[in-house]
Amino acid sequence: MKFILPVIFLASSIFSESTNTTLSEAKQIDIFSEVTSKIRCICLPSLPIKSCSFNNCPVSAMLKQFIENRIRDGETSNEIIAKLQTGYGDSVSTDPIVKKFISIGSDSMANGIIHGFGERILAEPDSTWINITLILLMISGISLIGFFYRLNSKKISTETKTLHSENLKKYLKEIEG
Repeated sequence: MKFILPVIFLASSIFSESTNTTLSEAKQIDIFSEVTSKIRCICLPSLPIKSCSFNNCPVSAMLKQFIENRIRDGETSNEIIAKLQTGYGDSVSTDPIVKKFISIGSDSMANGIIHGFGERILAEPDSTWINITLILLMISGISLIGFFYRLNSKKISTETKTLHSENLKKYLKEIEG
């Protein structure tokens, strides 16, 4: 039982979607949700950026901010996705996020935004099977830990019983003797 709750928590965090955004209008949030579900996480390409941990993937966090800026400028989800594939052009070089990518030495991200990432920016393949595999591996690992723990505790228990039995025999010999 004590292993079930962590597994459930971890599974829910894997399948949960991170929709943290600074956008406040419902329409903008809907656009953000649609774009981030179709664009891949830079650090974990099998996940959409929507499910990416922005704390562990600062590049995706910056791309998320770039997407928010495009939404604030009035772009639709289809426009953003298409332009991330084909490129925004040199005019976007003045965007603060693009400047930040350049300043931290992430020229490939800046060039991707300017000239396009191509099809590789799309969130494919579906991450469901990867998530299921991770969960099964975690359950297997936890089961192995439990198995070895029980095996070790049985060994200690057997050694303790043997020690108690030997001590009892010595005690009985002392009393008889």
